[in-house]
Amino acid sequence: MAIEQKSQAKKEREEGLIRISGIDIPGEMAIYAGLTKIKGISWTMSNAICKTLKIDKKRKINTLKEEETSKILELVKTGKLPVWVMNRKKDPETGRDKHLLMTELDLQKEFDIRKQKKIKSYKGVRHIQGQPVRGQRTRSHFRTKGPSVGVKRAKVSAKK
Repeated sequence: MAIEQKSQAKKEREEGLIRISGIDIPGEMAIYAGLTKIKGISWTMSNAICKTLKIDKKRKINTLKEEETSKILELVKTGKLPVWVMNRKKDPETGRDKHLLMTELDLQKEFDIRKQKKIKSYKGVRHIQGQPVRGQRTRSHFRTKGPSVGVKRAKVSAKK
């Protein structure tokens, strides 16, 4: 089974696609830009990964070896990067700094919104109402939700 996965990964490298964390990244992209295709890795995070692992960020992503791709994922999961780069600083449940990727990021965001709704914080109430949460104006924007409001025509009476 492991031999089949390795041969498939080798075939993908030859075709020009690299699979990192469940995402197919085109092989002709630079490492710096290619890592940003993974949900949860920003340009800043990509730059920090390249500098920490001493990888030339202009190098093509299909030149990465399997050991290097595993080092990249290990570095992100262990959190041995500067705290200011991570997307989950001082997690409320654990109090630790961590970086989330892909589905973990989506799930955590959903749980946070659900928690805000449950405790009825201001942001939670805005989520419930379908209104903007971060202080945007609503007078001239955010009118797409709900039925359209317009002038109603008076009914014609049948008095002839």
